[in-house]
Amino acid sequence: MTDLDVSEAATGTGDRSRPRAALPALCATQITSWGTVYYAFPVLNPQIAADTGWSAGATTAAFSAALLVSALAGIPIGRILDHRGPRAVMTVGSLIGTASLAVVATAPNTVVFTAGWLLAGLAMAATFYRPAFSALTRWWAPGHVRALTLVTLAGGLASTLFAPLTAVLVEHLSWRSTYLVLAVILAVVTVPAHALALRGPWPPAPTAPAHAEGSVASVARSRPFLLLATAFTLSGFAMYAVVIALVPLLLERGCTTTQAAWILGIGGAGQTAGRTLYAALARRVGPTPRATALMALGGVTTAGFALIPGPYAVLIALSVVAGMVRGNLTLLHATAVTERWGTTHYGRLSGLLTAPATIAAALAPFAGAALAGSLNGYPALFLTLSALSAAAAVLAAVSSTPRTGPSKRRGRAHHRGHAPL
Repeated sequence: MTDLDVSEAATGTGDRSRPRAALPALCATQITSWGTVYYAFPVLNPQIAADTGWSAGATTAAFSAALLVSALAGIPIGRILDHRGPRAVMTVGSLIGTASLAVVATAPNTVVFTAGWLLAGLAMAATFYRPAFSALTRWWAPGHVRALTLVTLAGGLASTLFAPLTAVLVEHLSWRSTYLVLAVILAVVTVPAHALALRGPWPPAPTAPAHAEGSVASVARSRPFLLLATAFTLSGFAMYAVVIALVPLLLERGCTTTQAAWILGIGGAGQTAGRTLYAALARRVGPTPRATALMALGGVTTAGFALIPGPYAVLIALSVVAGMVRGNLTLLHATAVTERWGTTHYGRLSGLLTAPATIAAALAPFAGAALAGSLNGYPALFLTLSALSAAAAVLAAVSSTPRTGPSKRRGRAHHRGHAPL
């Protein structure tokens, strides 16, 4: 991983006792966890509503509640990760995820159905990207960018694999049986993988760099942290609202459902491609201008959807570019804490930094639909979301910490070719 080595400003151990199986295991478990707990729901929700008579709004609200629980639970889970490592957290999270899908599958009413999703929210917090990022950041530092990239590339395949698989299962089984099958897959793949592959010793937390001295609370109350958290929240809301509202926008413009689905789906391919470019971007662009540029590009692509009605090939290309930006934003979230405040309290600070953005992402589907109605259409909604991304870029631009000052720039010039992490 020498081509992705980071500068001495990145704290970390680079401990050779890191478990060799951890990286491939986390790639497999991210695909499976996201695929079964997250991406299966959009496929199954129409069948759930049709079979039970429950409103789609009620079932979607239960799913959104899981995302809210995930955001809130991520903060204390991050503290545990910092002190104890990922093995117990992610193994227990896999067990909770399996139980939650079983509860959802057997729910006799919406109350139990919602309870199952609240339980799933805990599983999301304990098994999705955040704990995996914590593990890789501590074990693989200072060369953790490549490891983070590989895991997010694998995670990007979750929808590609599990959305079709879920559709095939529900064609032959009921939605309840499908969820039970997915629960078994989740248990078989992730429980032993987390329990056996994450057994390496957890390296002691490195000493915080001089510019990052202070408690977690003091960092979390600092102006740079609050500005960056606000920027991530605005950008995250805009990004997830765009994903949910893109198909209605395209249908309003005259696309067929199949055409709209292809435009949305091709964005996933762009997302995967974009993540392969992040390490090179990190080598050449510092954390503050990188965050500013990516959020601004998100606003540009969103405005493009609002202003460009076609032709179809142009919309496909625009979706690919938008997906590339989204893919890079995921890795931007993963590296933001390390770049600015080191790895000493990565889990807890990362949870605090991203919790508001996760909450915004959970609310985006409902809020976006409501805004589209009040703004008289989806083009106006997309222009509004573009403005939110632009505001996020401005906040990111003024959120620099001492690490991005003149001394840091001199350091990057001296260590030419090393990622500024």
